Amino acid sequence: MNERIRVMTWWARRGFFEGPPRALYSRTGTRYFAGCALGIMLNGVVVSVFGVVALVLYVDLSPGEVGLFAACLAVGYVVEGALAAHYFLRSAEPARAWLGDDRADEGAAAAWVAAARLPLMLVRRPSLYAIGAVGAAAADVLVAVLLDLPTYQAVLLFPMSYLLYISCGVLRYVGLELSMRPVLRDIGEKLPELSLPRFARVALHQRLLATVPMVTWGTALIVGGLVTPNTRNLDTVGLASVVAFGVTAAVSIWLSLVLADAVSAPIRELRNATRQLGSGDLTVRVPVVSTDETGELAAAFNAMVAGLRERKRLREAFGAFVDPALTERVLAEGTDLRGEEIEASVLFLDVRGFTEFAERAAAQEVVACLNELYEAVVPVIEGHGGHANKFVGDGLLAVFGAPERHADHAARALAAACDIAQLVREGVRGELRIGLGVNSGRVVAGTIGGGRRRDFTVIGDPVNTAARVEAATRLTGDDILITESTLRAMGSSSDDFEERPSVPLRGKAATVRLYTPRSYLQPRARRPTTPT
Repeated sequence: MNERIRVMTWWARRGFFEGPPRALYSRTGTRYFAGCALGIMLNGVVVSVFGVVALVLYVDLSPGEVGLFAACLAVGYVVEGALAAHYFLRSAEPARAWLGDDRADEGAAAAWVAAARLPLMLVRRPSLYAIGAVGAAAADVLVAVLLDLPTYQAVLLFPMSYLLYISCGVLRYVGLELSMRPVLRDIGEKLPELSLPRFARVALHQRLLATVPMVTWGTALIVGGLVTPNTRNLDTVGLASVVAFGVTAAVSIWLSLVLADAVSAPIRELRNATRQLGSGDLTVRVPVVSTDETGELAAAFNAMVAGLRERKRLREAFGAFVDPALTERVLAEGTDLRGEEIEASVLFLDVRGFTEFAERAAAQEVVACLNELYEAVVPVIEGHGGHANKFVGDGLLAVFGAPERHADHAARALAAACDIAQLVREGVRGELRIGLGVNSGRVVAGTIGGGRRRDFTVIGDPVNTAARVEAATRLTGDDILITESTLRAMGSSSDDFEERPSVPLRGKAATVRLYTPRSYLQPRARRPTTPT
């Protein structure tokens, strides 16, 4: 017994019921739909054979009478099956056409919906039920004529015949649902973000309530005929079919509800938790209430959420050391950001007299002072679209135009410098004074480093010049100095700036023309133009 259970479990895990349809679909392609249509018609023949076997177990018939009854029953089911196959092929045309064409992304959703609706589409066809009723009635009339039966016996026989047809429809639905899975899998590869379309569908408990009673009814009918050989008459078969259906339906419906709840309840909890996770709730957790596949699924979901929480924690920790804009780019493109030459503006900030301050202050006070300063400065830089590239002692190098591109990078750098100077002057560590130098030009931006340590940076003459310009503020007495290249990059008139005497900069052969903004004397500096 245990060995049999292990074999069945192995079949299920190996996809035993999905394997043959998948293999057939991979070999036949769009011809697979024609094979499904043929299967729809053969399904009726199989059910007809079952009906004949059930009748023979209860009634003594000659071979000719059995053959005639089987032929009549099969003709009715084949006619119904042919019409069902016609409906199937017509409704499957959008999916078949998409699979046989270029498989464009825009038509994938309609093809997926068409394939997913095929099993339920046949269940919702009233004309098929009418043909089934006519076929069952014709078979009853034939048996009544052949055996010269009284009317009440023919009436008792009709429930069995029609229940056979209902069983045919249930088996067809289950078979088509399994058959469409490889098709849906194939189309679904083009729909990575597909949400389940809103159309009529059959829930798990509805499938069990429809399938289990019909299967157990047929089984009970056959078993009853085998174990009661002394009750071979039509009164028995008619009554047996009604009683078997009633008893098995009462028992199997209750069992189906219990089984459906045991399976669907954890799935509903997982569905709700997935929706919460999709809305950004990383505290969600699914209770693990079983040791079967649903329990494994719940445990895997919880492990996934834990991984997402850890990733968020690392991302937040990463963001404390790296600019958020750079973080997003690294996560999107990887750590190897190739060097590229771009136009950018560089802002260099330095604290004046910091060496003397550090010598007389305690270490904790020195660190607290710098942290308080940059806690206020960095948001200003980021607010103007800049990137706080690196902290060098008490100095700060900020870049505008990399890694995030801005056509108005020079205006942004100047606006940030004015806001920072105003902020410091109004009360951030009032005992400190800062100098700000801004320069613009072509720089090389990218990741530099080796081994497991890399750093995004900008290199080039404009970077060195910005540091030299900041140093020149000690000679001119200004808080902010910009170069002529920054002035040209902004396209501003020199009337808005006051030129300072040209000073030689260390490492530069020629003097650099320097300016300080007159607008800095106003309460607030002008903001840059709209970003590109």
